Amino acid sequence: MTPFTLLRQRSQLADPRHQLHILNEQNQHPAFEQKLKAHQLSNLEANSITTLQVNLGKLCNMTCQHCHVDAGPDRREIMNGETVQDCLNVLAHPGFQTLDLTGGAPEMNPHFREMVTQATKLNKQVIDRCNLTILLAPGYQDLPEFLATHQVEIVASLPCYLEENTNAQRGSGAFQKSIQALKKLNALGYGKRDSSLKLTLVFNPVGFSLPPDQSELELAYRQELKKQYEIEFTNLITITYMPISRFLSDLVSQGRLEEYMERLVHAFNPETIAGLMCRSIISVDWQGYLYDCDFNQMLNLPVAVPARRHIRDFHYRELENRKIVTNQHCYGCTAGAGSSCGGAINSL
Repeated sequence: MTPFTLLRQRSQLADPRHQLHILNEQNQHPAFEQKLKAHQLSNLEANSITTLQVNLGKLCNMTCQHCHVDAGPDRREIMNGETVQDCLNVLAHPGFQTLDLTGGAPEMNPHFREMVTQATKLNKQVIDRCNLTILLAPGYQDLPEFLATHQVEIVASLPCYLEENTNAQRGSGAFQKSIQALKKLNALGYGKRDSSLKLTLVFNPVGFSLPPDQSELELAYRQELKKQYEIEFTNLITITYMPISRFLSDLVSQGRLEEYMERLVHAFNPETIAGLMCRSIISVDWQGYLYDCDFNQMLNLPVAVPARRHIRDFHYRELENRKIVTNQHCYGCTAGAGSSCGGAINSL
């Protein structure tokens, strides 16, 4: 494949409609809802809404190879102050326990700190999905202290404890910057035993495989990071790559989409259904539109309640038992031990 062809393909795959066309028309696997029916399972429905997951924008200081958001330094989509306030108004509902901030690099949104501060005043748990390297960037170097002051849980991407594997996914020098940031967090108490400051690391597979056993991998991370760098953390979660955006482009360009989908479908685990993240969250995009999860957001699959598709129209009772919108990418969350924003759903 020539560089021009690859560039054109990546441009086409930036369109959610084209991604859905590929997922639905260029594979022979049963529709996800048919798979549920074959296992005598009902179509997915939400059973509560405890987490408001907000994508503050696609602006990021990094351009990671498999980013399903297609984020980067050249992106300009970013949530404005009015929509941030709309989110905070909704977050005040007593049913919500957690504000989960993501991006891009959510910290690059100019309203990030105010949102954290106001959510803390509402007595909500706040999660910052952090790429670590942003904590060293000019203008953001005091962020660790800010996050610690507000007891923000940091969920930090570290695809591997091996430098070459992490750099392969996230760019040259990313690993050492991540290590430096982790040391800074440890110095503040993050990830330390008996500390209230939670530091969760995130593993993503290298290549096209499913994650290994989460508990065994956590032990390996803990041993290697302590031995090599004196780094500690609270826990580790594993997340399966979804066939979306840049990763989908890689699968298509290498002719491995069918192989990867076959792997996901073959590994379908009905025991993961009860713990799927879409059943207890609402995902908000940078413009304020509502989705069942971050992955549906990237494929432009809004919630199945037409009158409640924007944060300004949010109604807790009408959305808490809604039908979940599914598609072929949902196999990624139900393969093997399962995958969610909180990591594996079951043990292997």
